[in-house]
Amino acid sequence: MATAKKTEDAFAMSFDPSKFVGSFREFAEKGAVQSKEAYAKMKTAAEEATKTVEATFENAQSGSVELGLKAIDALRTNAETSLSHMEALLGVKSISELVELQTAFIRKQAELAVEQAKSMQEATRKVAENVAKPGKQAAEKAMSSFKGA
Repeated sequence: MATAKKTEDAFAMSFDPSKFVGSFREFAEKGAVQSKEAYAKMKTAAEEATKTVEATFENAQSGSVELGLKAIDALRTNAETSLSHMEALLGVKSISELVELQTAFIRKQAELAVEQAKSMQEATRKVAENVAKPGKQAAEKAMSSFKGA
């Protein structure tokens, strides 16, 4: 009988159901608050990511239109220059005039090609910057939030 009383006293001292219920309730409430906060942060992050992706796609679309228009302009210029050269060739009266006309045309085409390449390179650089801009801004914002935290 003495052993039964010792065991009963040991359980009575170590386990108080009312304290357990209170601790469990506090733990559950804390968990619910933390879950709501985490959900709010994730929702905000997802909305910002969506805005970043949309801005990136808009910039890519407008940039590709700009580059397409530049390419069409270059093609038009080259076609017009070639047609003008062909018309001039039809009026040639001597071999020396043909050589002179052809040399001038080749020089002009080379200069035009360099100018067009520089123009396309600059336009491509600007488009790339505009496409990368939303992502860069989002990354900078995220890094500043980590520094502030």
